[in-house]
Amino acid sequence: MAAATQRVEQMMCADATGRDAWLRAKLRAYEPRYQRRALRPLVRAVRGNAPLSNAAPLFVNPFTPADLRAFDPAQLGELLHAHAAHTTPETLAAALAGVCRDVIDHVANALPEADRARLRAGLARPIARRRSAAARRALMDALFWELTYWRTPDLYEELIAGERLHPGIFRRLAPLLRDAEVLDAGAGSGRATLDCLCHGARHVYAVEPSPGLLRILQRKAAAHPAAARLTPLRGRFDAIPLPDNTVDLTLACSAFTADPSAGGDPGLAELRRVTRPGGRIVIIWPRPEDFDWLAARGFHYVALPIPPDFGVCYRAFDVAWRVARRFYARNRTLISYLARVHTPTIPFALIGPNPPHDYCWLPVEKGG
Repeated sequence: MAAATQRVEQMMCADATGRDAWLRAKLRAYEPRYQRRALRPLVRAVRGNAPLSNAAPLFVNPFTPADLRAFDPAQLGELLHAHAAHTTPETLAAALAGVCRDVIDHVANALPEADRARLRAGLARPIARRRSAAARRALMDALFWELTYWRTPDLYEELIAGERLHPGIFRRLAPLLRDAEVLDAGAGSGRATLDCLCHGARHVYAVEPSPGLLRILQRKAAAHPAAARLTPLRGRFDAIPLPDNTVDLTLACSAFTADPSAGGDPGLAELRRVTRPGGRIVIIWPRPEDFDWLAARGFHYVALPIPPDFGVCYRAFDVAWRVARRFYARNRTLISYLARVHTPTIPFALIGPNPPHDYCWLPVEKGG
């Protein structure tokens, strides 16, 4: 059965070049019973008409400003800087109106001195209740994922454990991974990192900017039998903490995008810098709205056939329910399905039209 599956994958996975060829390859990967109407948002995203991601978050956010004390001032300062649109001193003042003094002091200590004075001045002015509630909601939503990594890491791990990549991805990458030096950029909590080790990588550098995710990754790495072959590092796509030509293979799983804040041209230049000539850069589960950008930079695309039963699979129904009630709470169709069927498996069609079944790759060539 496994051999037959791999033969089907080989037949359907000819490398595609060019945005329209990528789209055709992706659409061919869906099994015939998949509703074509559900794929229209994906087509619009690839053609640049609309992003595939939802404008409004699907999660329900239980966090409050008091949870910001989970971060030390340096960590909080970095996070506030990274989400500057929601963290100007004036918007912070609105979000913190009515909050206890020690939380305000903790946030103030994370700000540059000039911004502290602006925060204090903003808090001294009258702030309408509706404006304060909107600013607080925007602030906590901007920090939702980082707070999740720190305050509820086990729940986040349950979410990620269910979102399994298509098994054919690492089957196809296995020859490149065997006995290779590998960089997993934007490693998160280690989903692809551990797969690299299992497929024979000689050493994996797992680079992640989020302190919360890096903490989860380090905890998992310490318990892994191949821990000696893994080096977790703090870093960003545009600042990889490795020397030139360090690795044979660089990959990023569900992390790298065309947006410079999550990669872009500065990040791609860094990935090239640390990858040896003749190596490859692999982007796993790329965003459809980035197809044009990636194809224009020479990436080749591979889409694996999506099995009829491919979905998010949790270890038990109560785990699926707990995860869905937090991370997919505003997806009414999904919540109704789980309440009715009581299953630990959620079809990807209920989550969105972009299951983790594809990747793209770029050969690294450098002049003498």
